[in-house]
Amino acid sequence: MAFSGWKWLLLLGRQNTLAKVWRSRRGGPSVRWKRCCHWSAGKSLDPEVRAFLEENTEVTNSGHLTPEIRLRLLTPRCRFWREKPDLWPYGDPFWAIYWPGGQALSRYILDNPRVVKGRSVLDLGSGCGATAIAAVMSGASQVLANDIDPIAGMAMILNCELNHLNPFPITIKNIINSEAGNWDLIVLGDMFYDEQLADRLHRWLQKCIRIHQTQVLIGDPGRHQFLSHSIHSQLHKVIEYSLPEHTRQENYGLTSSIVWSYQPSNTLEDS
Repeated sequence: MAFSGWKWLLLLGRQNTLAKVWRSRRGGPSVRWKRCCHWSAGKSLDPEVRAFLEENTEVTNSGHLTPEIRLRLLTPRCRFWREKPDLWPYGDPFWAIYWPGGQALSRYILDNPRVVKGRSVLDLGSGCGATAIAAVMSGASQVLANDIDPIAGMAMILNCELNHLNPFPITIKNIINSEAGNWDLIVLGDMFYDEQLADRLHRWLQKCIRIHQTQVLIGDPGRHQFLSHSIHSQLHKVIEYSLPEHTRQENYGLTSSIVWSYQPSNTLEDS
C-alpha cells in the first residue's frame, strides 16, 4: 500500500482511534510548565529513534505556507510513502504531515509576531511542532508544545535543531482533561476531527478563557466536523490562506485554510 493510501486512512478512519486516545488519557492535577514536560532543552533523544526518524523522513521547507521553517516529514521520496503501514514500528505518524490548519496558524504567527511576542503560548496537538517553532521565532516568552504521541515529541526536537532553535518544553500528557492552564495564548490546528473530542476541547477552552482570559486561535481548512460543531458559531475569522498546490494534492481537494479567533459569548460552569 502506498503512503497515499495510508494517509487516506489517517484522514478518515484512523483519526477515530487517535480521538479515543485523547478522550481516554486523563490529565493530572494542575499543569505546570516544567513538571509536566517530558523533553526540554538539553534532553537527549534515544539514538535508535533518532536514527530511524532521520532515515525515514525528508527535510523539506517547500510546498507549504511557511518556507521559513524546515521540517522532517514523510514525502514521496521516503520509504514509508510506499511501504506497508503495518511495518512502521510506532503509532500512526500524524506528526509527519504538515496539516493545513497548522500551516495557517504558523503563517499567521510569522506574519504577525505581535500576537505572540513576550507571551506564553501553548501549542495543543502540536504534531511536527511547526506552530510552536513559529511562536519561538516570533518572540514568545514561553512555549509549551503538547502532543500525546511521544514520537511526535522526539520529531519536534529534531525540527528545532533544523531551525537552529533550542528545544522548547514538550509534554505528551492529555492536558484537555486537566485544570485550565494559565497561558496567554492557546493555538491548535486540525484538532476538530471527532465530535466527542471537539466537545471536550470546547469545554476546556471555555474554561481557560473564563478563568485566565486566555486568547485562543484555531486553524482549520473547513472540515465538516469543524464547520458543523457548535463551536463554529463562536468563532471570528481572522484570515484565510490559499493552500499551495502540493498541500492541496495531499489533502484531497482542500484549497484554503483559515485562522479563527475563539470568542465565546458565554462560558460553561465548572463541572
